[in-house]
Amino acid sequence: MPELTRLDADHAPAVLAFELANRAYFTASISDRGDEFYERYAERHSALLAEQEAGVCAFYLLVGEEGSVLGRFNLYDLVDGTADLGYRVARHVAGHGVATATVRELCELATARHGLRTLRAATSWENVASQRVLTKAGFLTVGPAGPADLGGKHGAWYQRDLALQGTAP
Repeated sequence: MPELTRLDADHAPAVLAFELANRAYFTASISDRGDEFYERYAERHSALLAEQEAGVCAFYLLVGEEGSVLGRFNLYDLVDGTADLGYRVARHVAGHGVATATVRELCELATARHGLRTLRAATSWENVASQRVLTKAGFLTVGPAGPADLGGKHGAWYQRDLALQGTAP
C-alpha cells in the first residue's frame, strides 16, 4: 500500500528518478522545469529541505511498497493558516484515483499537522485531470489563475476550506 511520507534527505535519488522518468508526461500538461533543474537536483533538494525546516513549506511523497516515488504533494507558502497545494503523480498510476485520495489525505494532514484552515491550488485550463482531482477532493473554483501562477498558462484557482473536512465527496 502506498504511503504518504514527509520529504527527507534520503529521498533525493528516488525523487530525481521519479522526475526524470515522468518528465515528458508532466510537460504535456505543465511547463517543463528545464535541464538545469535535473542537473542540479541535489542542490534543489537541499533547498526544499531548508524551506521545510523553516516551516514555510511542507513536502510529501507518495512512496510505493518497493520504495519508488509515485507522487509528490507539496504545501507552499504556509502563512496565516493558508497554503498553496501542488502535486504530480507518475504516469503509471494516473487515472486510478491515486491523486484524489492523496490530496484528500493531505488535506487532513494540513489541518492536523500544520494547523492550516485553507488550501488553494491553481491549474491550467488544459489540465482537465487536475481540475477533476481538485473537484473530487472538495475544492471549489474561486477565480482565474494567470500565466504568472501557472508557468505561462491560463487557468483557475481552486480553494478548499479545511474546517469543512468531512464534506469532500
